[in-house]
Amino acid sequence: MDEFIKLLDKNLDYVSHEIVGDTIFIRVISNRQKVICPYCGRLSVKTHSHYERSFQDLPMQGKKVQIILQNRKMFCENPECNYATFAEKFDFLPANAKKTQRLKDEIINISINVSSLTAMNLLRNNIADVGKSTICNLLKKRESSYQ
Repeated sequence: MDEFIKLLDKNLDYVSHEIVGDTIFIRVISNRQKVICPYCGRLSVKTHSHYERSFQDLPMQGKKVQIILQNRKMFCENPECNYATFAEKFDFLPANAKKTQRLKDEIINISINVSSLTAMNLLRNNIADVGKSTICNLLKKRESSYQ
């Protein structure tokens, strides 16, 4: 399972997993020793706190995947930085995202030639929990990026 998690991001380590119904819940944690402050660029090793962040990813073995990340909030050690703390960030997951980019791409691929209601039903069966409005929003964002 750790190899699967490393495909998502080499800075994550597998902790545990649990299968509940049609969903695999995978717990992961960061393995970084130092984290760069996104505001000033200085390295930090001092942890402020931890919080859980969950998001959906591509299905595995016919089961939906929900990843639960033990995320860190760090102290910025630069006294000249305007921010005392910041959250650890990952390239594969934008801030506040509930789905990985690769899952969003799959949702768009499935939804592009069918109605949003049909796509929602197809996706909910074994790929991801997604609503009609999410599908429409992803398709709109895709269209606006081509203009």
